[in-house]
Amino acid sequence: MARADTLARARELDRPELAYLVRFPTADGIRDMELTWAELTRDTDWVTARLRDHGLVTGQRALLTASGFEGFWGHAVIGALRTLKVTYGIAEAMGWDHRRTAVFHRELNPHVVIGISAQTLEGLAGTADLGEMFRSTSVLLARPAAVPQLRGVGVTAAVISAVGPALALECPERRGAHVNAAEWRVGERDGQLSLAAGEGRASSLPETPLALAGRVVTGRCGCGSDDPRVVLDEAGGLSPQRS
Repeated sequence: MARADTLARARELDRPELAYLVRFPTADGIRDMELTWAELTRDTDWVTARLRDHGLVTGQRALLTASGFEGFWGHAVIGALRTLKVTYGIAEAMGWDHRRTAVFHRELNPHVVIGISAQTLEGLAGTADLGEMFRSTSVLLARPAAVPQLRGVGVTAAVISAVGPALALECPERRGAHVNAAEWRVGERDGQLSLAAGEGRASSLPETPLALAGRVVTGRCGCGSDDPRVVLDEAGGLSPQRS
């Protein structure tokens, strides 16, 4: 049986609703939450729209750095890249894999780099000029701790970050990272973020304080989205306004 036939048969099989068991830190310790395939599909659609906002189109190339335990949002990003027909390479987000990031960046010459971490930057800094390496990258979506490091070498990045079991992704306006309002309720109290699941999520999550310092910005963004935005302290606050 050819591989195509095997895949076609596999698609006809019943699939359990559960896709992932997401573990995430809260102010009171680690919590688990189920993620269904239907929810993952909606999350992928949302990420696809956000990447389109950044100008991603068919034929471009991307570099994603992510760890296996981050599959709950990494899968949505990969699905979005496939939907957009963007060729991508994947490296581990841990610092020990920084050489793979360097090779993919050199060989792919990516239009977008997604998920670059502070640990990866620290590894790369020993062998490369970070400003020279990333200044020509059209779209850079960095984890919060990496943003100040990039800013320090003259590179401006938008934020991508897990916010509990949700994903926050900053638009080109760079006025805070959007959280999908159709799926999540994000709030703040005393400088700490909280999250609750929307009515459409299969697993209930009441308002839960997260071990994450920041603030929430509401109202329509310059990009046209009404999704709330989180400004994370770890990212150094808001990026300078675009010229």
